[in-house]
Amino acid sequence: MTPDDVRRRFETSAEIYRALARDLAGKVHEVGMALAACLRAGGTIYLFGNGGSAADSQHIAAELVGRYLADRPALPAVALTTDTSKLTAIANDYGYEEVFARQLAAFVRPADAAIGISTSGRSKNVVKALALARERGALTVALTGADPADCAAHARFVLAVPSKETPRIQESHIAIGHALCEIVELDLAPRGAGLAGD
Repeated sequence: MTPDDVRRRFETSAEIYRALARDLAGKVHEVGMALAACLRAGGTIYLFGNGGSAADSQHIAAELVGRYLADRPALPAVALTTDTSKLTAIANDYGYEEVFARQLAAFVRPADAAIGISTSGRSKNVVKALALARERGALTVALTGADPADCAAHARFVLAVPSKETPRIQESHIAIGHALCEIVELDLAPRGAGLAGD
């Protein structure tokens, strides 16, 4: 890889960000406000995905439970990717496709939100979890790449990054996740809440 290759990677990412700003900003705002409404009603946000998308689930949940920019009360958000005992027991007894849906079967309620993250839009365990959450009446959101594929059938909102390159999609997913955290935080934070670092 040369410096020119690195430059091209950055330029590709910048082009995708411009497309997000042009085509998805309104929908991201709508999703953020819907998530804030769930939390205001006493709901919990559940997040799940595989590999890098598991890391993104944990990152977003951490921003909500801790803080993103403002000092405010903790917000209930749970990444379903962190409990190795649950994950391995469910995978062993029911198959890996059930690792997220089985957890949601125990917890999810109509007031909640489920955010499934899949760069391909086809991850079977993400699709199954979104389907179960929707059946239970929860708000469902899919973060995908250019082809939302099977996730789209079970998500009220689809935030599809216009790329087929997994690294570029993942970069955009965390940018979308940060935007959602900021929307939620600004909507729910008490007036006069200080920014982190103030």
